[in-house]
Amino acid sequence: MSNIYESAEATLGFISSPCLTKVELRVACRGISDRDALSKPDPCVVLKMQSHGQWFEVDRTEVIRSSSSPVFSKIFLVDYYFEEVQRLRFELHDISSGNNGLRDADFLGAMECTLGQIVSQRKLTKALLKQGNTAGKSSIMVTAEELSGNDDYVELSFSARKLDDKDFFSKSDPFLEIFRVNDDGTESLVHRTETVMNNLSPVWKSFKVSLNTLCSGDHDRELKCTVWDWDSNGKHDFIGEFQTTYKEMMRAEQEGKQIQWECINPKYQMKKKNYRNSGTVILNHCKIIKMYSFLDYIMGGCQIQFTVAIDFTASNGDPRNSCSLHYIHPYQPNEYLKALVAVGEICQDYDSDKMFPAFGFGALIPPDFKVSHDFAVNFDEENPECAGIQGVVEAYQNCLPKIQLYGPTNIAPIIQKVASSASEEMHTKEAMEYFILLILTDGVITDMADTREAIVHASHLPMSVIIVGVGNADFTDMQILDGDDGILRSPKGEPVLRDIVQFVPFKDFKHASPAALAKSVLAEVPNQVVDYYNAKGIKPKCISDYESSRTFSP
Repeated sequence: MSNIYESAEATLGFISSPCLTKVELRVACRGISDRDALSKPDPCVVLKMQSHGQWFEVDRTEVIRSSSSPVFSKIFLVDYYFEEVQRLRFELHDISSGNNGLRDADFLGAMECTLGQIVSQRKLTKALLKQGNTAGKSSIMVTAEELSGNDDYVELSFSARKLDDKDFFSKSDPFLEIFRVNDDGTESLVHRTETVMNNLSPVWKSFKVSLNTLCSGDHDRELKCTVWDWDSNGKHDFIGEFQTTYKEMMRAEQEGKQIQWECINPKYQMKKKNYRNSGTVILNHCKIIKMYSFLDYIMGGCQIQFTVAIDFTASNGDPRNSCSLHYIHPYQPNEYLKALVAVGEICQDYDSDKMFPAFGFGALIPPDFKVSHDFAVNFDEENPECAGIQGVVEAYQNCLPKIQLYGPTNIAPIIQKVASSASEEMHTKEAMEYFILLILTDGVITDMADTREAIVHASHLPMSVIIVGVGNADFTDMQILDGDDGILRSPKGEPVLRDIVQFVPFKDFKHASPAALAKSVLAEVPNQVVDYYNAKGIKPKCISDYESSRTFSP
C-alpha cells in the first residue's frame, strides 16, 4: 500500500513545502466487540488524511486474525508539517476471512484527530466512534515517534607529527581533508581544515560536522582522509592518506585511548623499500553533540503558549460601517478573524489547557476611556485568557461595541508584556514553555524604535513574534522587523540574537486557503524553537521524566 500515499501526494498536492520531519505512527486497539458472538474479529485499521474537505486513504495495517485487542506491526509513515492542520482519520474494520477488501468488511468504529495532537501528546488514546458518533467500548491508541536521519553533530580535532617536507626553502604547509565514501564508490568532501603554515607537526582547529554529513548515519562507512602541502598556485602537493570510520574514532574516545594513523603515500610505498610512512595523524578529540529536534521538545512536554494582540486603532474604520476592517458580517468573517483562526488552529494543538491570553492596543477603553496599548480583550486584567480560539473570537466580538477606536499604533508594550512572561520561563532552565505572540495590525507601527528595542530583548527569550498585516496599507516599513532581509538592530545598534519575527501581509493570502496563510506564518517557528533551546544548551525532558498525566482539552 506504500505507493497509495505517494500517488495521493502527486494527485492531491499534499506536499507543497519541505516537510519538517517524518513521523512513525504505531497503532493498537482495545476492547473490540464483534457482531458474531461466536468468534473474535479480524481487525484492520485504515488511515485516511483530509484534503480539500475529503478523506483519502493513505495506508492500512495488516489484518490480524481473531483479536479483540490487536497491536499492529504495520507502521504508518507520514510527513509532518508544523504549519498545517493535518487531519487524520483512523477507521477500524473487521475483515471477513479469505477477503482483505473493505467492501464486505464490517465497520467497527473510527477516530479523528490532528497529527499535531498526536505528536504533542506522543501517545493518544481515544474511543472509537460508531455510526452516528456513538462511543462503544473499544478504543484506539496511536503512538508517534520521529523518524530521524540522525541530526547529531560530532566535534573532531586532529593533529599530525613528522609529515614529509615538500618545500625546498621552508617546511610544508599542511591541511587535512576528510571524504565520505558513498555506496556507489564516489567520494564526498566532508571537511577541509585550515592550513597550518610552515609546520611538519601541525595542530588543526577542532570542527563540528553532522553525522548525516560525515557518514550518512552509517557508523561503519569508510572515511578517506588525505593530507596535502598547500601551494599558493592551487597545485597542492600530496603528502599521504589513511582510512578510518566514525565507529573507530568514537570507540577510541570512549575507551580513553589516543588513536593515530600512519599517513601513507602509495607511490612511495611501492618505490621505496624502506618506506614506513609520510608522518602520522592523531585524533585528539571526538565528541558527540546531541542536536534535538522540534518534536523532541514537543514530545518532552514543551508547551506553546499562544497570545493574540489585536489592533483597535481608528485607521481600521468604524466597526459599524461595512467598510471597516473590524466590521462583523453575519455570514463572512473579517480579515482579523480569518487570520486569527488560521494561525490559532495550529497553535492550539500544542497548548494543553487551550487557554489563550488576548490583548488589544490603540483603543480608548471603559470605564474612563483612556488609551491603552495592552488591555485584555475580555476586560479581565487579572485573567486575560480566553477558552480556546472560539473564546478569543467571542471576546473580540463582544469588546468591539464597548471600546472606541483611537491610536497610535504602538506594539512595543504588548511585546514587552509577553516577554515578561517568557523571561520568567527562561529562568527555569527547562524547555517547558515557548511563547508565540500573534499581532494583527492594519497599519505601519508608530513606535518603531521601541519595537526594535523590544524585539532585540525578546530574541534572548523563548519567544517568537508573528505579525500579520491586515488591509491594504503599505507595509514596507514592517519588513524591517522581519530579519529575512538583514539583521534587525536596536536603536543603540545591538543586533538580535536570533531571528524571531515573521511578517506576512494578509492581502497576499486573501484568495488562498487559511492553511496557506498558516503555513507561511508558522513555517519558521519550529527552527526558532530549536535554535533557542539548543543555543541555551537546554535538553528536552526525557519521555520517562515527563508525566503523561496532564489533561488535554478535547
